[in-house]
Amino acid sequence: MTRPWVVLPRADRSLVRHTLGEASPYGQPAGPFRNRVAYAAVHVVADPFAEPTSAGDARLDWDATLAYRRYLWSLGLSVADAMDTAQRGMGLGWAACRELIQRTAAEARAVGGGLACGANTDQLPPGPADLAAIERAYDEQCAVIEDAGATVVVMASRHLAARAADPDEYRRVYGHVLSRVSRPVILHWLGEMFDPQLAGYWGVRDLDRATDVVLQIVAAHASKIDGVKISLLEGERELALRERLSRHDVRTYTGDDFNFAELIRGDARGHSHALLGIFDAIAPAASAALQALDRGAVDAYEAILAPTVPLSRHIFGAPTFYYKTGVVFLAYLNGHQSHFRMVGGLESARSVVHLGRVLELADRARLLRDPELAAARMRTVLAVSGIE
Repeated sequence: MTRPWVVLPRADRSLVRHTLGEASPYGQPAGPFRNRVAYAAVHVVADPFAEPTSAGDARLDWDATLAYRRYLWSLGLSVADAMDTAQRGMGLGWAACRELIQRTAAEARAVGGGLACGANTDQLPPGPADLAAIERAYDEQCAVIEDAGATVVVMASRHLAARAADPDEYRRVYGHVLSRVSRPVILHWLGEMFDPQLAGYWGVRDLDRATDVVLQIVAAHASKIDGVKISLLEGERELALRERLSRHDVRTYTGDDFNFAELIRGDARGHSHALLGIFDAIAPAASAALQALDRGAVDAYEAILAPTVPLSRHIFGAPTFYYKTGVVFLAYLNGHQSHFRMVGGLESARSVVHLGRVLELADRARLLRDPELAAARMRTVLAVSGIE
């Protein structure tokens, strides 16, 4: 049988024929995992018929957006919604996020799926804000999420980064938020490679000192903290933080899309749980690998995830904050949505060379559900760029 193929562009402007492999063997339904908590930070599907409007007025294709969340739940994964993978702060404002949280929570209740949602301060105007206003903004969003029955993820605030002069102001705001929530939350430390406006978060530039600030907040409020998600793309730093968090019986959720496989696998010293944007893109492989880990089949876990790491490192390559484009593109290639349009026109954030490499690496990782469809859709995207 002739395998589907496509001509892919290279950075040197050459064209290379790539023949696709077999369809993905992964994707069987799964129950909750026994040994790891695993959230896939999930993307949204833009409404391709909607006219572009102001940054906070994004319109979504609700049927496709919610269908993808049901797909993730069917694989045993929990969903982390209204976070940076959903283009939070990159076209999706609080009004759209509030509706997204409420709609996704209703779906989660219907299927019994795990759900965590991001609380931020993005209902405030851009720029610095008074600390009391920042606290009220967090309170409002946390209340919406808790009322919906989801776990709160306290996201890093651009307003706080622009306003806070020292660690004491971070300790004040986080202490306020944690004193008001009714259930344990996940704290999110998002590095500036994901959002340049968060540079110097926790009131210091030095990451060792910033780690101390985080741990001081954890120590003071451990009963209100389920875990800390760390997204700095530094495996050794996560290991050091993980060891210190374990003393407070607080989980580490890896947000390291470069080193996630080894951090989740762990060793005699412990392991990280997962709250990852790349789990959106590699969901069936992630599910199969975590099922293998539950069986104690570490070799199978590594065999499944190892080929996904080069794909993840490519999708999350600099500038890292454009990783959402690769995530949505792969969902398009796999038929989870009918178009490759994104909130804010972010489909144009990566080159056609980059997208071609996404296809190639996804194929090598055995992530393409229907290679014929993927090849046809890749050719459509290439044709728009004049490559036929």
